[in-house]
Formats: sequence, structure tokens, C-alpha cells
Amino acid sequence: MTTINNYRKQPTHHRRRLGMGLMLVFFFIFSLAASAQFSKPRRQYVEYLVTASHPDRNYKTGEHASLTIEAYKGGNALEGVTVYYRCGDEMFLPSAEDSVTFSKGKAVIPVGTRRQPGFMACSLRFSVYGSEYKDLVKVAFSPESIEPFTVMPKDFDTFWQKTLENAKSADLQPVITPLPGRSTDRVEVALVKLTVGPDGRNMYGYLTKPKDGKKHPVLFCPPGAGAKKIEPTTYYSEQGYIYLNICIHSGCNPELSDDLYATARKVADKYERNGIADKESFYYRSVYAGCSRCIDFLCSLPEWDGKNVGVTGGSQGGALTIVTAALNPKVTFCAPFYPALCDLTGFCHGRAGGWPKYFQKGKETEGAEKTLQYYDVVNFARKLKCPVFFSFGYNDDTCSPTSTYGTFNEIKAPKKLAVTPTSGHWRFPETNDEAMEWMGQQAKQ
Repeated sequence: MTTINNYRKQPTHHRRRLGMGLMLVFFFIFSLAASAQFSKPRRQYVEYLVTASHPDRNYKTGEHASLTIEAYKGGNALEGVTVYYRCGDEMFLPSAEDSVTFSKGKAVIPVGTRRQPGFMACSLRFSVYGSEYKDLVKVAFSPESIEPFTVMPKDFDTFWQKTLENAKSADLQPVITPLPGRSTDRVEVALVKLTVGPDGRNMYGYLTKPKDGKKHPVLFCPPGAGAKKIEPTTYYSEQGYIYLNICIHSGCNPELSDDLYATARKVADKYERNGIADKESFYYRSVYAGCSRCIDFLCSLPEWDGKNVGVTGGSQGGALTIVTAALNPKVTFCAPFYPALCDLTGFCHGRAGGWPKYFQKGKETEGAEKTLQYYDVVNFARKLKCPVFFSFGYNDDTCSPTSTYGTFNEIKAPKKLAVTPTSGHWRFPETNDEAMEWMGQQAKQ
């Protein structure tokens, strides 16, 4: 080790090298100290939890609900901080805010009650050291008694029978392109193009199959809303399924370059209202029929076990899950998550409706209300015959729990409800695991 005296005796060029070395050592030591001093915290400085006066967030109509916010900053109970909130029927919150103040780490918000079955919501916010914390919490009132407003048209079955017959008049003409670069040693991945309508309408998707030479159940996954590129996943085939996920918009090949795909996806602009004036021209007509044809394709594969056919998806995909299971008798089980397109005229009656929230901002195109009777998922739920795993969260502000719970109540087939009150328009991995276990049980029967 070089001492100070020895350091002074060194030649100038040696002293320079030693000086640089000492500077590097000091810099390294300082960096370690700084890193220790400013290391990433393992917990949030402000932590809070919202609980309801009924732990399951379910109340009887006429009962009064309240929420308790428990909050801490650095482990110390929050004191004197104001919470601003708005409470009312979900999606009908007042513009004016009320407020309460934290005392000993707690603040209580009186939510109120409902005289009719449905949901109430509370939007809340508070600030600590310039950072704002926001939340949306919903509670249910006699949710098992929610009745949808959707009317069943007398010619509903005739209309869809005619629509399916028209779709089946076109050969599927499947074009299957292997994608070895996306495949694994256990799962084969391919791009699929299917002709799902006599006008040449098509759907692209990714087909995955286990590489074990055995027969397997098939599982169809329709997409959420929008027209973004879909991606393949080997997860379901690793669980033993022949799996197909699709894009519902004609010509939207997910293997296109981003520039070309941006052009192709223009067919989907404002699609959820395209042709809504008449049931014959509504965009979703060919979508619903096309999803049923995807089941026909899966059941034509030689690797199918000849018995088990499942459908699962979330949001718009949850809606299409129910629709497909109702339209195609080959489906033996389905697992919709927070389905869209439910109880679509809810806003006409002063109650939250499902995505795309028709009538929320007033009138739609003339004829829309009548058209939607043929496309509302409520009416397809009434037709279900296969077992159903149905899941959603109370805090969903995209597909309102009023609309989804009301739809669940209309199902007469064997059904299982998996509600997670704290989730919004998403699901916990544990809920997905529960659904996978349930589907596995159905496929073994």
C-alpha cells in the first residue's frame, strides 16, 4: 500500500498514475455510499387501502354503504389531509365534490344507498407532498336481482339462422402458413387466413398446436376492442389446447409491416357504429358470424379430439365469447371476462350500459335502438346451453358491472361466477388460473 510520504517520493508520472488510481478508489467508495443512501425504496412512501362497510361490497337495496380509507406516509398515520370525493350511481357521478379529512390515518366516506338493484360508485382523490392519489370504488346493491332492459326480438333466432347460413355458403378456404421462427420445441405456430363470408370477408389469426402427435381440445379466443395487431401465444397449447386467436377485421394480417398494417386497419375506423341504422348492415353482423365460422374451422382439424370446444376472451372478446357459444352448438364450454356489448340501452333508462356506451351522450343514429336488440350480448346469454365461467370486477368503468351482472343473471345454463370487487377492466393472474383450472375440468368430462 502506498503511504503519503512514499507517494511524495515517487517520480511525477508515477504520482499522476497513483493520483488517478486514488481518485477512482474514492469515486467508487462515494458511489457505493450514494447508492446505499439513495437506493430504490422497497415500499411506497404513501400507502393506502380502501375498504367497504360490508367486506364483500354487497348490500341489500335500501342499506347504506360507506367506505373507509386507511392511509400512511412513511409508516405514520396520515393526519389532516383532505379527501375529495363524488358518489352516485355508477357512470352518473355528480360534478360537485364533497370532502372529508384524515384523522389518525382514517377517513370515512358515506356512499349512500340505492332503492333499485344496481351499483354505486365513488371517485376519490387526495394529495401528499404534491403527488395526487386517485381511486374509483364501486359497491353493489342486490346485484343478483339486476334485470337488463334488453328486449328479445321475435325474429331473433330467424335472423341469426339466416345470417349463419349465408356465412356458411362460402368455403373457409383456410390458408395455413407455418411460422417456425415463432414456434418452440413444444408448440407449433402458424398464421391462418379464413374466408368467413361470401363477399370474400376474411379473418386472420394465429393457430398454435402441441407438437406431441395427440388429439386435443380446441380453444378459440376472440379479441378485445380496436384493431391493433394481435400476437401469438404458446401458453394455451402448452396447457394442451389447440388454440386460435384472431383479428375480427377483414384484411388485417398481423404479419404485415407496421406501415401496411396501418393502411389495412382503416377498415375498422369507427366500426362499433358502422351500419348501426339497420340490423342487416351493422358491422358486427359479419363479425358474429365470422367467429362462429372460426369454430367450424377448429373442428375440422385432424388433431381435434372430436369432443371439447372452448371459447374465452375479455371485454369485446368476452362479448364475442358468449355470442360464439350461443350461435355455434359445437361449443361445449366458455369463459367470458368482463364482457362488452351488454345491456346496450341502459343509458336510455338512466342506468349504466355496457361498452361502447351507446346513448351515454344522447341520441344515436336513428334505428340504432332497434338494431342493437339483435346484437346485445344479453340476448345471446339467454340462449347459452353450455357451462359458463363468468368473471368481472366491480371497479370496471369500461364494461359496467351493472351491465355484466345483469347479463350473468340471464344465463340459464350451468354457470360459475368469479367476482373480484377490487379489479377494474382487467383480471388478476389468480382469476385467470381459476378459469384455466375450470376449463381443464370441462375438457376432461
